[in-house]
Amino acid sequence: METLEVVKSDVVKTKIGKPKWLRVKLPTGESYREVRRLVDKHKLHTICESGSCPNMGECWGEGTATFMILGNICTRSCGFCAVKTGRPMAVDLMEPKRVSESVKLMKVKHAVLTSVDRDDLADGGADIWVETVKAIRRASPSTTLETLIPDFVGKWNNLQKIIDVAPEIVSHNLETVRRLTKEVRIQAKYDRSLEVLFRLKKGGMKTKSGIMLGLGETEEEVVETMEDLRSVNVDILTLGQYLQPTPKHLFVQDFITPEQFQYYKDIGLKMGYKYVESGPLVRSSYRAEKHLF
Repeated sequence: METLEVVKSDVVKTKIGKPKWLRVKLPTGESYREVRRLVDKHKLHTICESGSCPNMGECWGEGTATFMILGNICTRSCGFCAVKTGRPMAVDLMEPKRVSESVKLMKVKHAVLTSVDRDDLADGGADIWVETVKAIRRASPSTTLETLIPDFVGKWNNLQKIIDVAPEIVSHNLETVRRLTKEVRIQAKYDRSLEVLFRLKKGGMKTKSGIMLGLGETEEEVVETMEDLRSVNVDILTLGQYLQPTPKHLFVQDFITPEQFQYYKDIGLKMGYKYVESGPLVRSSYRAEKHLF
């Protein structure tokens, strides 16, 4: 481990080398190649590609893809995320139609939608969320949907719009443990995110959340966070390894072993989660199609 560079808060900034279990296999398979051909031919955009997701080949092979809406500039500046921060462009009212056409062309069986935070908008982007869900259902009625939504700054009337359109799964990531939230998710609030998930479940949604590990959290804190999510009846949990996207972002403090991820999975299943995806390369949408129950 190298010398400590900066100590600003609970997250200590250090650099450590990647272990062997983080090696990613190259995408293969006929289903993946067909989706790859369609994406290239029609110049389609997915967050799978732009985010360099390590599971792209597996997910595309299973007919799952993730799309980001509401532009590519976020109003928040989270310490873990590589999405640009700044003043977003005006809302593109044609975006729902374009996304739905991509879903249809790619023959996506299960689409995951995510977005930047749009705290600049009165509705937090909720209306575009709703229109995108409706457009996909019109263009590709057999496609199931997961929406990975923001917290809408606690404006519950905007969250209700998501509940009313009723995606098959609604996800909102807690991302980290309570102690590290202020550093990792600068403008977010731990309890507000729990409230989002509570209200989604109260509205009849199947709910999902995710945690990144390796930011300096303790095992006790991880288990406590898992318990907090179960206290609001979250159905599905993902746990994955945090990887530093650029030198400007938070440094990785620990690389969690596959055995430790399995330990957390076993605990989660005992807690009552219906699904727990836990591993170094797991991301929010990993095996998303298998979570439809």
